[in-house]
Amino acid sequence: MLFDPTKLLLIAGPCSLENEGICRTVAESLLHLQDAQPDLKIVFKGSYDKANRTSLAGDRGTGLEAGLALLAMVKKDYGFPVLTDVHETTQVAAVAAVCDVLQIPAFLCRQTDLLFAAAATGRVVNVKKGQFLSPPEMVHVTAKLREGQAREIWQTERGTTFGYQNLVVDMRTFPILRQNGYPVIFDATHAVQLPGAGEGKSSGQREFVPPLARAALAAGAQGLFIETHPDPASAISDGPNMIPLAGMPDLMASCLAIWRAVLD
Repeated sequence: MLFDPTKLLLIAGPCSLENEGICRTVAESLLHLQDAQPDLKIVFKGSYDKANRTSLAGDRGTGLEAGLALLAMVKKDYGFPVLTDVHETTQVAAVAAVCDVLQIPAFLCRQTDLLFAAAATGRVVNVKKGQFLSPPEMVHVTAKLREGQAREIWQTERGTTFGYQNLVVDMRTFPILRQNGYPVIFDATHAVQLPGAGEGKSSGQREFVPPLARAALAAGAQGLFIETHPDPASAISDGPNMIPLAGMPDLMASCLAIWRAVLD
C-alpha cells in the first residue's frame, strides 16, 4: 500500500510540468519539506496535458512523452512516487510504466472504460469526485474501480459546482466518502478555483487554501492535494490557485498540527 495512515499524505507539485527547471526546483523544495516533517508522505504530481483548458488559447503543456520523461527524472533523482492524470484509455499503459499513481480527472470520474483501464494496471488509482456529483454518488465510482480489481483506490474531493463561476466545499463530504472504505484526499488548490472567471481561463482565490485545508483535515480528510510553483504568476496554468513554493513549509506546519490533533 502506498497510502500510510500514520502519515499525512501530500500530493504536491506544479499544475503543469512545464519544464525541467520548474520540476527540479519544486522537487528539491518538497524534499527539504519531507525531511523537515517526517509525518509527511509526499507524492510528486504534474500534468503533461491540460486537456480541458477553458479556451483554445491556453497552453496545454509538455505532451505525453516529454511529460513522462520529466516525471521519471523526478522519481529517479528525488525518490518521490509520482502521479499524473490520464484522459484516455490509450494513455494508460504508457503512464503506468512510469507513474505510481494514475489520476482520473474530475470531469471523467464516471468514464467506465477509463476507470477499468486504470484499475487493470495494478497502480494506485486516485479518482477525483466530479464537480457535478454529490458525495454519496462516489460509491458507484469506487465500485467500478473495485470491480476492475484496482489494487489501491484513493478518492479526492475538489469542490462542487455552485454556479456563476464558483465552487463550494461541503465538509460533510469527508466523512461520507470515508464510508466507502478508501482514503480521502482534499484538493485544496482546485477547490478555490473560479472556473472560467479569468477572461477565457480559470481564476482562483489562493488565500482560501489554508483555511479550507485545515478545515478538511479537521473534518476527516486523510491527505491533501496542493499545487505549488516558485512563481505562480508566471505559471502556464492555475497560477491564481497555486501556493508559492516558499509558503509551503508554514502551510504544512499548520496543517500537520490539525492532522495530529485529529489523529490523536
